[in-house]
Amino acid sequence: MSETIPSFDLGPDHLELRDWVRQFAADVVRPAAAEWDEREEFPWPIVEEAAKIGLYSMDFVATQAFDETGLGFPITMEELFWGDAGIGLSIVGTSLAAAGVRANGTDEQVGEWVPQMYGSPGDLKLGAFCSSEPDAGSDVGAMRTRARYDEATDEWVLNGTKTWATNGGIADVHVVTAVVDPDLRTRGQASFVVPPGTKGLSQGQKFHKHGIRASHTAEVVLDNVRIPGRCLLGGKEKLDARLARAREGGGARGNASMATFERTRPAVGAQAIGIARAAYEVALDYAKTREQFGKPIIENQAIAFKLADMATSIEASRLLVWRAAWMARQGKQFQNAEGSMSKLFAGETAVKVTTDAMQILGGNGFTREYPVERMARDAKIYTIFEGTSEIQRLVIARSVSGAPIR
Repeated sequence: MSETIPSFDLGPDHLELRDWVRQFAADVVRPAAAEWDEREEFPWPIVEEAAKIGLYSMDFVATQAFDETGLGFPITMEELFWGDAGIGLSIVGTSLAAAGVRANGTDEQVGEWVPQMYGSPGDLKLGAFCSSEPDAGSDVGAMRTRARYDEATDEWVLNGTKTWATNGGIADVHVVTAVVDPDLRTRGQASFVVPPGTKGLSQGQKFHKHGIRASHTAEVVLDNVRIPGRCLLGGKEKLDARLARAREGGGARGNASMATFERTRPAVGAQAIGIARAAYEVALDYAKTREQFGKPIIENQAIAFKLADMATSIEASRLLVWRAAWMARQGKQFQNAEGSMSKLFAGETAVKVTTDAMQILGGNGFTREYPVERMARDAKIYTIFEGTSEIQRLVIARSVSGAPIR
């Protein structure tokens, strides 16, 4: 029986999706990008416009999640982040929290909490996924946030501090990973939903960042946060069974944070591709029109070859991302860490391409009169967040070698 092979020809639905998102990015996102980068504030008016056309909505996310090819999300991410990464992340940041609920929650929990993360035009809501901590970034096993079950009230009590949380503190719904059994390290973690208005949850410091400055990033402080038992994603019965298997030395190899990141890495890679493609296009246009020594600089082999390498890396990144997204949608296991490969290569491509674009523009590329300066600042985060390049290489190395590399 032959295996289904993904097609590289986009069908009418994908082409329509691509053109629709690209038009919004060109008409709404790009004109506002420099302003919100300077303001370093969440771009509520732009997200509102996205909600009005259905781009920021639970229904849109659900539709793309059921795309049988798996390419809907990568196409959307590339086009949106081609517009601007900071604003793009503000529009899609909630989807990480929604992915956390989908990865770990029951159907009932998905139906209850995901709609509350989006709201509706005129009454927007946000979601935040809170995993990283001041002393637990790549090392999720060092997580200190604790969740204690109070049997008398059927409530969970959360204490700790989360950091680097997109939409942290300003979100309506926070999805928080916490330790329920410290002896089991990563296998003793679980995910919880903190409902809107819950006492004890507050925003800590807001971070002023090198790039993606329109996206809100902050600490989230949990001080005796009490939430109903039903806010444990997956339910207590499932958690107890998983912990029991872990204590016996079997099963439960994953953890709540990684389950979410594995689902989102190809989409994050697609975001990086959008930034890289945008910078490449600026550099290509500039090289065609900028004249030095009596001819356009693109006629110089040094510039032409640099552009050739940029284009090749972007195309290779897209193929890795599309393959990983297709594999995930088909339920195929990432035997060789294909999801990590896609994120690693695309993230490093974004950094290299945006840096080369600045070089091609010369002094102009170093000024804010041209967008490649902002794009280069935005690109750098893609070798850091949702798994640094070093962590991606570690995951890939363990997968291809089978060795416990440390």
